[in-house]
Amino acid sequence: MNAPSPTDTHKVTIVPEAEIAALMTPEDAFGAVEATFAAMATGAAYNFPVIREDIGHAEALYGFKSGFDRESLAMGLKSGGYWPGNEARGLTNHQSTVILFDADTGRVTALVGGNLLTALRTAAASAVSIKHLARPDAKVLGMVGAGHQSAFQMRAACAQRDFEKVVGWNYHPEMLTRLEDTARDLGLPFEAVSLEELGAQSDVIITITSSHQAQLMSDWVKPGTHIACMGTDTKGKQEVDAQLLARAAVFTDEVAQSVSIGEAQHAIAQGLIAESDIAQIGAVINGAHPGRSSAEEITLFDGTGVGLQDLAVAAKVVDLAVARGVATQVAF
Repeated sequence: MNAPSPTDTHKVTIVPEAEIAALMTPEDAFGAVEATFAAMATGAAYNFPVIREDIGHAEALYGFKSGFDRESLAMGLKSGGYWPGNEARGLTNHQSTVILFDADTGRVTALVGGNLLTALRTAAASAVSIKHLARPDAKVLGMVGAGHQSAFQMRAACAQRDFEKVVGWNYHPEMLTRLEDTARDLGLPFEAVSLEELGAQSDVIITITSSHQAQLMSDWVKPGTHIACMGTDTKGKQEVDAQLLARAAVFTDEVAQSVSIGEAQHAIAQGLIAESDIAQIGAVINGAHPGRSSAEEITLFDGTGVGLQDLAVAAKVVDLAVARGVATQVAF
C-alpha cells in the first residue's frame, strides 16, 4: 500500500455521547475490559502516567489517562474529570471524552463521548473481578455507596453471580432509593443496613464512594468475602480499613496506580503490605495466577481505573457505530 499523500482526505469518526447508550452494552464493555486486563498482564498493553490536577476553578479535578495496546493497537487518551457543581446544572458531574489515534501513523481516528463509557467500563472492571475472584456460591451483594455509578455496579455484578439479596449503605441514607430501585428491577430484595451488618451479611461487597476516610472496617468483613474497591482513584481517597488489605489477597488493574492513587496507598504507607503482595487481575484471567486460594480467603480488587479501559470500550463503540452505519465521519 502506498503511503498517503499530504493532500489525501483523512476522516475522523465521531460518536457523540447521545449515541453511546444505543451502541454499547454492558456485555461488550465486560469483554473489552477483560481482554485489556489480560493484555496488561502480559506486557502487551501499558498505561502512560496519569495526569490529574485540581485546576483551581469550579472545584474541578481535571486530567488525562492514556496508553497503548500492542495487541488491539488501541492508542489514545481520555480527557476529563469531576465537576461537583454539574448536577445543579442538570449535567453529570463526571465529564470525559476519548480520543483515539492510528498506531501506525499517529493521526487522530476518532472522537468519542466518554461519560456513559466511563460508567460502563468501571462497572465492567468490578464485574471482571467478581467473575474471577468471588466464591461461586456468593448469595448476598453488599453495596457501599449509592451515587450515580452504583446502579451500573449492581447490574454488572448481578450478571456474574446468582445473588439472592442486596444490602446497602450510604452516607446520605435518602439516596438509598437508587439501590432499592435497581435491586427491584433485577428482581432482588433490598435491605438498608449499617456498615457492620453489611459486612456480616455480604459475600461480595462493592465500595463506590468518594470517601477520604475508611468506612468499611476489617473486623466487619467475614471470611470468604470478595471486595471490589472502586472509588479510590486519587491520592488521599480511602474507602476501607487498611488492615483489610493486610487480611486479604489483593489484586488490582495496575499495581503502580494501586500503590500510588488506589486503595492500597494507605496499607503501603503503613507498612502493612508490600507492592509485591499485589497481583494483577489480568494474571488471574490469563491463568498465570491461581486467584482465590480457598473458600475462606478474603479477596480484594483495587479498581483504580486505567486509561486502557477507556480506549478499549471507545474502540469497541467506534466499531459498532461504523458497522451499524450510525457513525459520523468528518474530514480532518
